[in-house]
Amino acid sequence: MHVHRGHRSQHWVARIALAAVCLAPVLADAGGIYKWVDKSGVTHYTNVAGDRAQSSAKGAQITTSAPAAKQRAIYKFRDGTGVTHYTDRKPRHGGYVVVSFFCPACDPKSKVNWTATKLNLTDYTNEINLSATQYGVDPALVRAIVHAESAFNPEARSHKGAQGLMQLMPATASMYGVSNPYDAGENIRAGTHHLAGLLKQYNGDIKLAAAAYNAGEGAVKKYGGVPPYAETKVYVERVGILLKRYQNGS
Repeated sequence: MHVHRGHRSQHWVARIALAAVCLAPVLADAGGIYKWVDKSGVTHYTNVAGDRAQSSAKGAQITTSAPAAKQRAIYKFRDGTGVTHYTDRKPRHGGYVVVSFFCPACDPKSKVNWTATKLNLTDYTNEINLSATQYGVDPALVRAIVHAESAFNPEARSHKGAQGLMQLMPATASMYGVSNPYDAGENIRAGTHHLAGLLKQYNGDIKLAAAAYNAGEGAVKKYGGVPPYAETKVYVERVGILLKRYQNGS
């Protein structure tokens, strides 16, 4: 598999390295994504280590330590020569699929340094502040949850069907009257409303609220605290780290 960027490419891939990070779970069996630049200045991305037949440049593996940022949907398609492409611009032709994202902070094997990864302090400020004020939730917590759930990708969809910025399950979205879970305002309003209810239920305990947001209230009740699921344990820890950092603004 290769991803090519030519000087006249119609595929806008200015943040393809970030896309490769998000696609890491999909390509885990490939052993990683490698980047190299040929003599013409064209950047190549491949899952074949040392695949530099057209260039003497040294390949550099892209790891999951890249900073999180707002992401668009990533589209995957195979061209007429059999080369697989990933792009964040919707192809004009058919035969493509939208690659699903998963909760960035839920991966126990994530190599992201959550104490240093880049924060997103600007996107959806109005939506977050409005909902945080309406439901009495710390806006830094809302931002931490958005970061943990979708890395600020409004089109994120998990393999379990969670949707949008705060990864609302269809039943949750319906409960809070959401008509379009991919609308930033609606998604953040419903997610914050749900989060406020969890905080009230657990007397302001952010760890339990985060655990319930991830694993469900039933799981928290069953185990009398944070469930012993690897995904939930790292999620709670990382939300806590992000919360403190968003509160401090750094």
